[in-house]
Amino acid sequence: MRKYKISISGMHCASCAGNVEKSLRKVQGVKNVSVSLLTNKGIVEAEDSVSEDSLKQAVARTGYKALEIKSE
Repeated sequence: MRKYKISISGMHCASCAGNVEKSLRKVQGVKNVSVSLLTNKGIVEAEDSVSEDSLKQAVARTGYKALEIKSE
């Protein structure tokens, strides 16, 4: 299991953050997601098989941009 911190640009409201959360939850292997509008960051807990690219694509599907992904 890995933990990712994602910096996200373009979110303006709680609905934006909710849409990003929903999209990230749909990625196969993602176990837990929390997106904060205040910090413009998302925390994702996922299986080792989940790639950073798949997380970036999930954010992009909602119309926002994943600026940086850090794996812990």
